[in-house]
Amino acid sequence: MTKNLEIGLLRAFVTIADHGSMTAAGNALHLTQGAISQRIARLEALSGQLFFRDHRDVRLTPVGERLLGHARRLLDLHDGLVAEIAEDALAGKIRLGAPQDLVSTHLGSILKAFAQSYPQVEVSLVCDASPELLRVLKQGKIDIALVEELPGSSRGECLVVDRLVWVGARGGTAHKKSPLPISMVAETCAFRRPVLDALRKQDRSWRTMFENGSHDATVATVRSDLAITAFLASTVPPGLDILVPQSGLPVLPCFEINLYLSARRSPPAVVELARHLRDGMMRCR
Repeated sequence: MTKNLEIGLLRAFVTIADHGSMTAAGNALHLTQGAISQRIARLEALSGQLFFRDHRDVRLTPVGERLLGHARRLLDLHDGLVAEIAEDALAGKIRLGAPQDLVSTHLGSILKAFAQSYPQVEVSLVCDASPELLRVLKQGKIDIALVEELPGSSRGECLVVDRLVWVGARGGTAHKKSPLPISMVAETCAFRRPVLDALRKQDRSWRTMFENGSHDATVATVRSDLAITAFLASTVPPGLDILVPQSGLPVLPCFEINLYLSARRSPPAVVELARHLRDGMMRCR
């Protein structure tokens, strides 16, 4: 009678052979040492002894050496087939919305990994302020969005909580001026109201230095020490400094980075992109 060989048994065997240790192989496969030992025991029940065990180290037996090449080829075929099936299953176009600060910092590596995994999925990016992204998502003009919101005000899925901080030029003096020169990316920016509310509570006078909807232009204005701004701590561009509390500026609130999907049923490609965004933002945190 034909016997089916579980691919997980071969993967455990090859990983142990590559790492030379049951413990290291278990860590690589996210398995306990007991679980990986059980897999090898099941495979050895079919093939015979595969490893000589010397304390924590393992060495291949002649049977293991003969099996290793076949196991590698079978794993390559299996993983290639899985990847091909996934590529065929996930195709189409996705419209992703995100604020410009997240695009210029966190999203590059996440979208690159997604594109490599699913080359048949076309992702188009819509950059705008968070309130505008929620509006176009509701209208069905985008499929998925990352939105920056104050805690407790969201119906989305919270991925990260980050500090809103004051940012100025390295060694700059703009934060000492009165009225305080502030550069906000856009009038619709989610940070605008909390920033201005914090200044009003401190009875601090301020003036708007620059507003045209361009994140790069705001960064250039701050880098030139013409104004200060507010960014999430994890998105502060190189060459700018987070202004310390001793600068005399009011404390700003934390913000959530929330994930929203369209109200209509999401296709598999959108669901998979959402998973990549969750995992990627968790690593950023």
